[in-house]
Amino acid sequence: MIKKLICAGLVAGAAFAGTVQAQDALVVSTWGGSFRDLIDETIGREFTRQTGVPVKYITGGTIDRLNKAKLATKPESDITFTTSHIGWLYVNAGLYEKLDLSKIPNYSHLVERAKISPYHIGSWAYVYTIGYRPDLVPAGITFNSWNDLWNPALKGKLSAPDFDPSHIIDISALLSGGDASTWEKGQDKLKALKPNFKAFYTNDANSQQLIAAGETPVQIVLSMNAYYMIGQGVPIKVAMPKEGAVLGVDTMAIMKGSTKTDLAHKFMNIALSPEVQAKIVAAKKASPVIDDAKVSPEDAALPGVFTTKQQWDTQAIVIDDKLRAEKTAEWRKWFTENIMN
Repeated sequence: MIKKLICAGLVAGAAFAGTVQAQDALVVSTWGGSFRDLIDETIGREFTRQTGVPVKYITGGTIDRLNKAKLATKPESDITFTTSHIGWLYVNAGLYEKLDLSKIPNYSHLVERAKISPYHIGSWAYVYTIGYRPDLVPAGITFNSWNDLWNPALKGKLSAPDFDPSHIIDISALLSGGDASTWEKGQDKLKALKPNFKAFYTNDANSQQLIAAGETPVQIVLSMNAYYMIGQGVPIKVAMPKEGAVLGVDTMAIMKGSTKTDLAHKFMNIALSPEVQAKIVAAKKASPVIDDAKVSPEDAALPGVFTTKQQWDTQAIVIDDKLRAEKTAEWRKWFTENIMN
């Protein structure tokens, strides 16, 4: 009987310890798949090593997680990763806690383009640019300029994301003498590109499938996806047009109502450490968002990986995040009606 009671007590104690650990975990909301793994392997595990606090992840799509957060009476996560412009929708909805920068000492090395707001800051950066299969496009085709996408020889060979057309809308405006704020100037030019589109991808996996299979040998591509596929043996070339590439910054923020704000600040500071940023670059071929990251010469030489102020200033096409957040729905509606249909 005593032995049974001791065993029962040990089982109950283990269950209680597991419950406490789950309750005490820092909860991070992010995308699923490789991005969840990236955060866990580069930031989460180092955070747990330094603090002893486990990290729990909840995953979902960008807009799905935003809508869920708007409906919640209390935050489901302590930290949220999302894109810089969608982050502004969280800010506007009052969902983020204002950051205490004194608790993020590595913020002092944050590049200007990653200082998104007092509520959310960059975790890594990337570009949307032109990726193509030299083995599957007509001989002599190059992409020294975004204008090269309009080459009639590329009819039925191009794909782009259907969920965020802001990249090509901004590019079309720029090539027409405007910018994102006067995007209407580029409407006719973008309509002229319609014959060259073959497909519109819905997510990263679909993007990879289309260009790997050769169905769309030219793509407006997320640089990190392109480098992943190159690593898998797909012969893709990443271009850096003379006008630059459209910058994207993924961000992190603390949810308002979190009971673990000190730990959340610690997590963010670890994310901005030179060692962790170097691991992120090595894993994803992203741009580090601090100026003192230790990046290998091979990674630093890749198009779209920015490691110097000059690159940030001259090669990044920046769409204002607030404007982008405001216009996303309008742009998507116009693009669906005029280009995809």
